[in-house]
Amino acid sequence: MATAGKVIKCKAAVAWEAGKPLSIEEVEVAPPQAMEVRVKILYTALCHTDVYFWEAKGQTPVFPRILGHEAGGIVESVGEGVTELAPGDHVLPVFTGECKECAHCQSEESNMCDLLRINVDRGVMIGDGQSRFTIKGKPIFHFVGTSTFSEYTVIHVGCLAKINPEAPLDKVCIMSCGFCTGFGATVNVAKPKRGQTVAIFGLGAVGLAAMEGARISGASRIIGVDLNPAKWEQAKKFGCTDFVNPKDYSKPVQEVLIEMTNGGVDRAVECTGNINAMISAFECVHDGWGVAVLVGVPTKDDVFKTHPMNFLNEKTLKGTFFGNYKPRTDLPNVVEMYMRKELELEKFITHSVPFSQINTAFDLMLKGESIRCVMRMEE
Repeated sequence: MATAGKVIKCKAAVAWEAGKPLSIEEVEVAPPQAMEVRVKILYTALCHTDVYFWEAKGQTPVFPRILGHEAGGIVESVGEGVTELAPGDHVLPVFTGECKECAHCQSEESNMCDLLRINVDRGVMIGDGQSRFTIKGKPIFHFVGTSTFSEYTVIHVGCLAKINPEAPLDKVCIMSCGFCTGFGATVNVAKPKRGQTVAIFGLGAVGLAAMEGARISGASRIIGVDLNPAKWEQAKKFGCTDFVNPKDYSKPVQEVLIEMTNGGVDRAVECTGNINAMISAFECVHDGWGVAVLVGVPTKDDVFKTHPMNFLNEKTLKGTFFGNYKPRTDLPNVVEMYMRKELELEKFITHSVPFSQINTAFDLMLKGESIRCVMRMEE
């Protein structure tokens, strides 16, 4: 490419301070250094995690920053030492990585790479501790190693999954975070058997992806649990057969679910991050074989309290990170499932706007009106 090795000037949505609307600015994007790749982003979606770090209420504020991590793009140029990607390759950036060399990457059981696992406070590249973004020479911080709210971004090679170039990036971009997190929690961790009953706590994008996993696994009954009754109608498209709103009952929701299912659900997947929902999800599973999986991220002071008899009665509690997928190894195969029409992604994408209207995407999510809003970079 004629741009290789040179600084690229392009548009990016910059978060200057917590909770203030993003502003579209011209940024300078430096060339990729060793083991880095510069990617032209074609589509990026808004995930609740972007909103969470933009609000910066519960964590270290890092500003000015370019947010964004759920996206699809094309490699523009590669830095020294990058052999597995070349200009023109289609890629999904991922907020967590796979170096392929550490103990976690060598293990079949883990996807929690020592080198590249998510770091929400770091605003610079891992190689040299510098940012690749500047505005008039002043550095702008990165976000979870991806920063996809920019027409061009620089990402470590270990955080890019090379995918089938035939796959439509405006659809498969949602696989780079939300879809795989929920879907993998069900199919890779909860592993419901055909005909079993599955409860999903929290019916946002991740919960609905977990529900899609239950549907594909052949669950006979899928119970959605959410405090917002408006979520029920939407959830039916994802295989939801029953809906429970904890606010409608005077007793704990785990008791309601145990009664509904004659002893408890076979599998429960918790996608809210609310500590009480986590405890309910575990306690509502059937003794002897029930499995609960925690996906939602708790606040720092949360404590999980349950009676140890629940474990002695052979209920199992598990946790998961990014659906237990290894980004580089596994994501290309999930994209192929979509290409074979085994998965439906379209129903997750409720809105689509041009990149210049990124603040509309934030408004839709804050109002709870969107599952996923995909932004196209080309006007």
